[in-house]
Amino acid sequence: MKSTEIEKMFDLTGKVAVVTGGGGILCSAIATGLAKMGVSVALLDISEPAATKVASEINSFGGKSIGLTCNVLNKESIQHAAVEVEKTFGRVDFLINGAGGNKTKATTSAELSFFDLPAEAINDVFGLNFLGTLLPSQVFGKLMAVQKEGAIINVSSMNSFKPLTRIPAYSAAKAAVSNFTQWLAVHMAQEYSPKIRVNAIAPGFFLTEQNRFLMKVAETEELTERGKKILAHIPMGRFGTPEDLLSTVIWLLAPSSMFITGIVVPVDGGFSSFSGI
Repeated sequence: MKSTEIEKMFDLTGKVAVVTGGGGILCSAIATGLAKMGVSVALLDISEPAATKVASEINSFGGKSIGLTCNVLNKESIQHAAVEVEKTFGRVDFLINGAGGNKTKATTSAELSFFDLPAEAINDVFGLNFLGTLLPSQVFGKLMAVQKEGAIINVSSMNSFKPLTRIPAYSAAKAAVSNFTQWLAVHMAQEYSPKIRVNAIAPGFFLTEQNRFLMKVAETEELTERGKKILAHIPMGRFGTPEDLLSTVIWLLAPSSMFITGIVVPVDGGFSSFSGI
C-alpha cells in the first residue's frame, strides 16, 4: 500500500467537529490536535471563557475554531449552539461528547459514608455524564441523520468495565454511557444510515480538575495513598496525558475505521490487563 493511500485513510481535512466539554483539559487537547489535522472545531462548554480561550489558541496557529457557551443538560442550549455551528461551518461531521466529571459530594470518604451520599449529588453526576451525552447526541445526531453520515465518540471510562471504590455515581453513569454507545450505534446504522458510526473511548487514569482531589495532595502536589495505589496498578508506570487520547480519537473518526461501530476502546496504560500480582 502506498503512503498516499495510508494518508487518505486518516485524512480529516475539511471536516467539522463539535466537542462538548471543550474547555477542559482532555477535550481541549483533543480539539487542538484535530484542528492541526485540518478539522474545523466548535468548542462547547458551560464556561464560555474556557471555550473561547481554547478557540483563540487554535485560531492563533491558523486553525479554524469557535467557542460557544452550552449547557449539555439543556436541550434548548444545545440546539442554539447547533444553529451557531451550522451558521459558521455549514455542517457537522463529528461529535465528541466530552462533558462529564465527578463531584466530591457524590464520593464516599471517612467523613461521608455511602449511606449518607445526598441524592442530589448522585443525580448531578449521573445527569452530567449520561444525559450530558444523550442530549447532544439527539441534537447533533439528527443533523447527521439528515446528512446520512457522521461519527459520534462518547467518553466513557475504565470505571464502566470495573467500578472503582468511592465513586458509585460516576462509575454507574459511565457504565450507562458505554451501554448507550452500543445502543445508539445500532439505532443510527439501522434507522438512518450505516455511514453514521458511534463509538466510545474509555480513558484510564488521567489527572483532571474533577479527580485531582482524589489523586494528589493540593498543598504539596504529592500523590495521595489512593494515587499511589492507582499508579502501582498501571503497567506503564504513569498517568495518561491528554495527547494519549488523540490517536484513538483520530482512528475512530477517520475513514480507517469505516467498518467499526459500537465499540468502547480502553486507553489505560494496561490498567485493565493487570491483576495486581
